[in-house]
Amino acid sequence: MKPIQRLFARSNLFLIIWSMIAAFGTYFCMYAFRKPFNAGVYAGYSIGILDYKAVLIIAQVLGYMVSKFIGIKVISELKPRHRKKLIISLILIAETALLFFGVVPAPYNFIFLFINGLPLGMVWGIIFNYLEGRRFTELLSMGLSTSLIISSGFLKTIYFELHAIFPALSEFWLPAVIGLVFLPFFLLFVWMLSMIPAPTEKDIRYRSVRLPMNKEDKRNVRRKYGWGVLGFIVIYAMLTMLRDFRDNFSVEIWSELDKGWPQDVFAKTETISGAIVLVAIGCLSAFKKSAAGFWGSFLLICLGLIIGGCSTLWFQYHWISPFWWMLSLGTGLFLAYIPIQIALFDRMIALFRIKANAGFFVYTCDSIGYLGSVGLLLYKECFDHNIGWTSMMMHFSYLQTSVSLIILIIIFLFFYRLQRRAKPYIPA
Repeated sequence: MKPIQRLFARSNLFLIIWSMIAAFGTYFCMYAFRKPFNAGVYAGYSIGILDYKAVLIIAQVLGYMVSKFIGIKVISELKPRHRKKLIISLILIAETALLFFGVVPAPYNFIFLFINGLPLGMVWGIIFNYLEGRRFTELLSMGLSTSLIISSGFLKTIYFELHAIFPALSEFWLPAVIGLVFLPFFLLFVWMLSMIPAPTEKDIRYRSVRLPMNKEDKRNVRRKYGWGVLGFIVIYAMLTMLRDFRDNFSVEIWSELDKGWPQDVFAKTETISGAIVLVAIGCLSAFKKSAAGFWGSFLLICLGLIIGGCSTLWFQYHWISPFWWMLSLGTGLFLAYIPIQIALFDRMIALFRIKANAGFFVYTCDSIGYLGSVGLLLYKECFDHNIGWTSMMMHFSYLQTSVSLIILIIIFLFFYRLQRRAKPYIPA
């Protein structure tokens, strides 16, 4: 153990690489317990007027949403000594639920996907708790953000490959099998996370100390920054809704776009998107001053929103192919989504010297985002079930881009005025 700690102390590069690998691996493995089930089609099953796959997705997203609401308290108040035990316990609960999903016959097994989603929503916050509040937070978090982008596509490909090798495995059992395959790797990466040292005094001078929050801390944040944070919540919620819809129904969307679509298309589009976003997020680390990093995050969000909306317009007028639309839309989505998760709130805390942690802000946004995601799915199934998956995504893409850009301008003015009134902070 001691040699690793000595390497951390001697080399920032070693710390960055170690943290990136640990965060990437842990979150990639978490997705192995969450996403593979939605590569199935579950033909022949339904509950009332609802398609059974939609029921399964709604059940898991509901659990994930409840987890985000719980996480507002749990993650914001989490003490470092409890992180490792909590994250392992959450994954074991999720895998147990997947085993019951395979054992209990359909359509009565959907409840286990709700139970599966219930612990998984807090995993991101625990991982980021290891990384936030450092001079290199954006770099350390690049593994986490890249994993979020590419893992779902790769796991869908793994699902299809595994199903081809073991055709006797039903689509109800494959999620549990994939989870068991990834469990040892998850434990390895959690150990790597647990070895990451606490922020140094220099980190604290530049990014401020990150402590568990109490009720008074949360009340102060809402009173002083509430309107600005509310704007981010709306933008983030709409990005989450579109991102989730694109991810959960990508098989159905590609079936409408191209009857002969290749099964490795998910890995291709998400890998390219991930590489682009990785470079963009890495550039934020070049801004040493918190103000520059904060406004740089604003710029990336704006750019991502524009790319997402324009790509849908170009596809509608047949200026780009389905592949380039799905690639451009995903790139725009994540260029706007990822900075809010790993950079914007971290920089905001440092800029305004807020007694808070990023987990509180992100989980507040996430809880509303997944509530909206459930609402969008229910609207599609109950009120507009005749519209195609592709058309639904195009319509919402236009709505999300226009509304989010207007709100972004408003909150830009809010925080600009707040910064003008604030006393500038210069690290010693």
